[in-house]
Parts: sequence; C-alpha cells; structure tokens
Amino acid sequence: MRPVINVCLMLAFFLAIPIIPFLLLGESFEQDVQAWLQQEREQTGGVLAVAVVGTLASDIFLPIPSSSVVTYTGGVLGLWPATLWSWLGLTVGSCFGFGLSKLLGKPFARRFAEPADLEKVEAAASRYGPAILLLSRPLPILAEACVLLFGTTAMTWPRFLLPVVAANLGIAFIYAACGAGFEDQKTLLVATVASGTVPLLIALLIRKRLPTLAIDSVEAQPRD
Repeated sequence: MRPVINVCLMLAFFLAIPIIPFLLLGESFEQDVQAWLQQEREQTGGVLAVAVVGTLASDIFLPIPSSSVVTYTGGVLGLWPATLWSWLGLTVGSCFGFGLSKLLGKPFARRFAEPADLEKVEAAASRYGPAILLLSRPLPILAEACVLLFGTTAMTWPRFLLPVVAANLGIAFIYAACGAGFEDQKTLLVATVASGTVPLLIALLIRKRLPTLAIDSVEAQPRD
C-alpha cells in the first residue's frame, strides 16, 4: 500500500497548489493567473519546458502524478509543445529506470517498487510478454514496476524502447490535448484533477486483478 499512499499524497499536494489560492483570494486572483499564464506562454515557455522534462523524468523514482503534470502543461503551453516536452520527460524517466535496473539488478528494482507489485507484473509479463510494457504505460505504480522489472531481465534496449516510446507519445498527446482544450483556469483545474485521479483508480482496480493472472498463467501451462 505504500506506493498507493505516496501517489495519493503527492497528487493531493500537487493539486492543492493551484486550489488553495483560488479558495482564499477569489475571482481577482483568477484573472491575475490568466494574465500570468498568457505571459508564460509568450516569455518563459522554455523554462517551463525544462521543468516539465525534469519533473516527468523523475517519475520513476518519485510518486509524481505525471498525467496531471502533462494535462496542466497542455493548458499552459498548448498541445504540441506540451506533447513534445512531456513525451521527452516520460521517455527519459523510463530509460533511467530501465537502465539503472539493468545495471543494478533486482535490489534496485525492489527499492523503488513494492516486491508484491513486481511479482504481479512478472506474472502478467510471463503471459503477455513485452506487450505488458505498452499496456501498463498509462497506469500509475504498475508502469514504474513494469519498467523496473524488465530492466532485471535480458530484454534488449531496442525491444524496450519500441513499445515505451510509442506509448509515451500517445499518453503525452492525449493528456496534453485534455489540458489544451481548457483555456479557463477553473475547467483546466477540473481536467487536471480528473487526469490524475482516474488513472490511479483504474490502476488500483487492475492491481487487485493481477494476482489472478498468475494463477491463470500457471493453470494455462501444459502439464506432463
């Protein structure tokens, strides 16, 4: 349960940053933020892009609500810049996790993912193979566990990069589009909240289902 709690706390902290000032300062503050966002688009997009890449690249090690980050970035930078920088950050983070896990082995993987999650993902991977990398990418907790798990195997970099790079691009585009579709700060906030909580809830439901995959895969094996 520790990764779940960490993700929930980080998500709550991330979402409280824009929520609390609106509750305390009201409509005039909202208008100031709208003006600031426009200024950010015109003057400091590069700084924000670097921050987004760095934040998403650390997702493999910290409970960052990456879907919320990408959605909010889409609302600030627009669709295509947010897609590009978010895709880069997600991919760098995935490569860091895979590379370090390949270098340091299972002790490193267990340090940043629950052993139970690694076992569940391993059971799913034994049945679905590298496709589990693609399927798990949108799911918090499971995506990181999957990357770390495959780093401990003999999987080559090309086999790892193909599904991960493609999935990250799709995720970055979808969430950036969600954010870019909301110019009003209040609706962008709603989209940011939803993009963080919905994938987490789905991941928790699938996480409960994963133990049965291990049983199914064992029963599906041919017997002598």
